[in-house]
Amino acid sequence: MELTFTTWVIIAVVSATLLGGVVIGRLVQYGGARVFFLAPAALVFSIFVLYPIVGSVWISFHDVRADRFICADGRSLEEARQAQDALGEAAPNCRRVPEMVWNDFSNYARFFDKFDRNFERLGTEVLKIVPFGKQFLDESDAEKPPRYPRLTKAGESLLNNAIWLILFQIAIPLGLALAVLLNQNAFVVRLLKPMFFFPFVLSPTVIAFIFQFFYSPFDGPLVWFYELVGWGKNGILGTQGWSTLGVIIAAWYPQIAYCIIIYLAGLTAINPELLEAGKLDGAQGFTLFRTIVMPQLWPATFICVVVTTIGALRSFDLVQVMTNGLQKSEVLARYMYDVGFGERGGDYGYGATISVILFAIMLAFIIFFVTNMVRQADS
Repeated sequence: MELTFTTWVIIAVVSATLLGGVVIGRLVQYGGARVFFLAPAALVFSIFVLYPIVGSVWISFHDVRADRFICADGRSLEEARQAQDALGEAAPNCRRVPEMVWNDFSNYARFFDKFDRNFERLGTEVLKIVPFGKQFLDESDAEKPPRYPRLTKAGESLLNNAIWLILFQIAIPLGLALAVLLNQNAFVVRLLKPMFFFPFVLSPTVIAFIFQFFYSPFDGPLVWFYELVGWGKNGILGTQGWSTLGVIIAAWYPQIAYCIIIYLAGLTAINPELLEAGKLDGAQGFTLFRTIVMPQLWPATFICVVVTTIGALRSFDLVQVMTNGLQKSEVLARYMYDVGFGERGGDYGYGATISVILFAIMLAFIIFFVTNMVRQADS
């Protein structure tokens, strides 16, 4: 494989940074050495994290499509063909790149315009139902069908991400309860503990296939339930309104295991002297757990909440494998993939816009949690 000049530059810079950090770290005092030892990680973080983020934001302000290319030197493909015909082998080489046309906030307006349509429809329907609501509607339009009878993909994705965000938090108390149970010294508990850790090391694709079999309306264990509720051959994944819940339950499987691991680590770090002092003061059972144990588990809870929130917002793999975004189960991450590379593929500018919006939502939650964590630590 032939390496490009840019690749060699990156390799040279990383190697020089690593070598320089080791050499200079031996020459300077410990305080200065920390900067140089952090430099390689900061460089890798900048290349593989910061650069893609900045690039996505930049692309989101452009109209970039897979079927529209130009030469890297700015020439159109037609101009390159004419030069090739005229000059033959002497014509400059045309390295094709997607054409980027600046369009300001058009991609963002496109996304939120679709989203606003859902709110307009929702508001109209609510006014028809609530008492005295129809007086705020035009009488000529009150009995007409809504202008937007179905959720757009943007609205459906945001709604499902909100459902994920709410229901996914259930994994935290379930993980805490199981961690408290597994923290016992009984032989049976120690024997069963690895079984609860096992889902955390499974690939999401494997988990998706396991639950697809579990949800199967043909040979799965829930066939009797489907016959009882009348879902027939659709099952939970093939029924609109329930498919998202089915995928979330599958996602609980590894997420609860992750919370168990974090809480078990927190439980082992609890100061036993505080527990003894609480017992001497008369605290027992849930009161002891609420007043002594839970405050010491706050760092573990913070980690679980942040990771669970990010996992809910960036959910993609299970949705892709289990439903492919069908049956009203679309989420923002899969919608972004679909716009850029899937069935609606090729609209890179709009796909980058969706990724920036999703990143902004995650960043807002992270800032909120980190701020509360700092305030809790200072108080």
